[in-house]
Amino acid sequence: MTKLKDKLSKLPSNEKDLAELIEKIARGCESALSKFYDRTVSRVYGLALKILTKNHDADEVAMDVFKQIWNKAADYTPERGSPTAWLITLTRSRAIDRLRTDNKRKIREESLDFKVPASSSTSDEKTDIREKRDLINGALSALPPGQRKSIELAYYYGLTQTEIADVMNKPLGTVKSWMRAGMSKLRASMGAEEMGTGRSA
Repeated sequence: MTKLKDKLSKLPSNEKDLAELIEKIARGCESALSKFYDRTVSRVYGLALKILTKNHDADEVAMDVFKQIWNKAADYTPERGSPTAWLITLTRSRAIDRLRTDNKRKIREESLDFKVPASSSTSDEKTDIREKRDLINGALSALPPGQRKSIELAYYYGLTQTEIADVMNKPLGTVKSWMRAGMSKLRASMGAEEMGTGRSA
């Protein structure tokens, strides 16, 4: 017990409070879980929503995370990092599992068919905006599937490279290579088109 207190004493005060709540949760204290929930649910829900983009899915993942905390609180030790870091790891893992389950086949077998949204004032949309939209769609569609999908997941779905690697079941190094190559081709394609617009530096 003394060793545990020594380890907890090295945490910032807010993290120490969370760690003490986790310790109580591990002993079956429901009120501690309620306090832990109140202090951390916005962070859990926000991260889940960033990954999943749907409120309903984020709600379900958040509930799963707190159920896991109730059942697995005894697994937490300060050596694994701060309570917040542990919580983020649990949330990200749950959200990515949900994303993989929901989207794996679509991501692997179908084009994400991303379309740049049209202006809310479609009737007043200028020609150069339409041309830019068509240029982006054309440049993306010309990329190899791995490069296109990894870029779309990053920029239009907000996933990190690590999350993309998990979703696509590919090594992180492969995803990084795809994105570097894809972005290089996009820049070259976009630059080549814009060179002909007469735009000065």
